[in-house]
Amino acid sequence: MLAWSGAALFAVVLPVCAVLLLSEACALPAIIALAVMGAGMIAAAASGRFWPGLGAAVGAGLTLLLVAHVVGLSVSIAPFIVVIAVAVASASFAARGALFARSAGPRGWLVALGILAGEGAVVLSAVIDPDLWPDWLLAVLPAQWASMAFEAAIGSTLATAPLTALGGTALATLLVVHLWPRRWTYAIMFSVWLGLSALVYHSPL
Repeated sequence: MLAWSGAALFAVVLPVCAVLLLSEACALPAIIALAVMGAGMIAAAASGRFWPGLGAAVGAGLTLLLVAHVVGLSVSIAPFIVVIAVAVASASFAARGALFARSAGPRGWLVALGILAGEGAVVLSAVIDPDLWPDWLLAVLPAQWASMAFEAAIGSTLATAPLTALGGTALATLLVVHLWPRRWTYAIMFSVWLGLSALVYHSPL
């Protein structure tokens, strides 16, 4: 129950409050990215399964986009592009949550919460001060990939590199989950993550 309450708080309540307080849309992509991340990872870790995390993340992402539209933030929403961005990001974070459930058991949602806090602090501070963190650091964070994907989607374009990174890490992570407890698969997952991080780093949005 505590895990699901945390998922609702960090994926819906706080992000919706943040969107309602926004006067412009500059921070919206990061907020949506962190909401999707929190919902996907915590729900999947709490349930021990991928699909509940996927459903929670998709719901959180679409809810925030709808709230942003209703309150009048200047967002240009192309439904097909938005659905792709939300679905790919949700799958990536739900896969991570499912892995945390395998590796940390009942405490997997706490691992997810800690990672959400860490990546969230970096991504949100980068919105406030774009020069605060080096580009290579932002390029290795899946939360930043999702923020880039949503920033492009809100402008009705596809961010190919971030979406490729999110999708690729989702597949690699699900491979680890499927073959658990074979630990050698971690080498594949981390190799994929580093390679896709390099792709994001060297590719313009």
